[in-house]
Amino acid sequence: MTYARLFREEAGITFPLLVDAERTAYQAAELRSANVLHLFRAENAAARARAKRAGHRQHRLGKNPFQLGASFIFAPGNCDLFVHVSRTFGDNADPKTLLSFLSGDLSGGEPA
Repeated sequence: MTYARLFREEAGITFPLLVDAERTAYQAAELRSANVLHLFRAENAAARARAKRAGHRQHRLGKNPFQLGASFIFAPGNCDLFVHVSRTFGDNADPKTLLSFLSGDLSGGEPA
């Protein structure tokens, strides 16, 4: 949990940060892992350049540095409103799309 505490401090996170040290949710969602070859993919290079331009920097590597992420929006009644599973590093869901689903615009367009 030291990594999570340091990440929270470095990133300035003030909201609750949930940690799944055993990766139970990761495995249940059947998320993917990258490998060293993903570092050389063109879309990864583009994502690194975008992040650098935006002022983001790499934090310390965690226990599973090749673990890829995902974005989910769930609704009551066991309903998945939105799912995006990352294919490589930097393959993240579009923030505008996420916000549109969170705002109730289920078409995925611009938020109201």
